[in-house]
Amino acid sequence: MTVAELAEALHLSAYALPEPEREVSGAYAGDLLSWVMRRAQADGAWLTIMSNRNIVAVAALTDVAAVILTEGVPPDETVAELAESRGVNLLGSERDTLETGAALLSLLGA
Repeated sequence: MTVAELAEALHLSAYALPEPEREVSGAYAGDLLSWVMRRAQADGAWLTIMSNRNIVAVAALTDVAAVILTEGVPPDETVAELAESRGVNLLGSERDTLETGAALLSLLGA
C-alpha cells in the first residue's frame, strides 16, 4: 500500500507528501526519539505525538515511509516545510495512536 493510499483509506491529513507513491510495509509507534532511531524500520509508518523538527531528522535517518502525527497534533509550519524539503511524508490523524495503529495494521493485513 502506498502512502497516498494509506492517507486516503485512513482519512489522514497530508501536511507534506513529497513521496506519495512510497510503499508502506509496517508500523512503529513511539515518542522517545532515541528509542525510535533504534527500533523503527525502513518503509514503515511511524506514529507519534511529537511534532517538533527533530521528527524529520529521525524519519530521514530511519528511512520510514511516513510519519503520522496522532491525536490531532498539528506540526509547526516550519516542520511541514522541512519534511517536504527532506522527502519525508508527514501525515496527521485525529484518532489516538492505538486506534490509528490498529486501523493501519488492519489495512496492511497484519
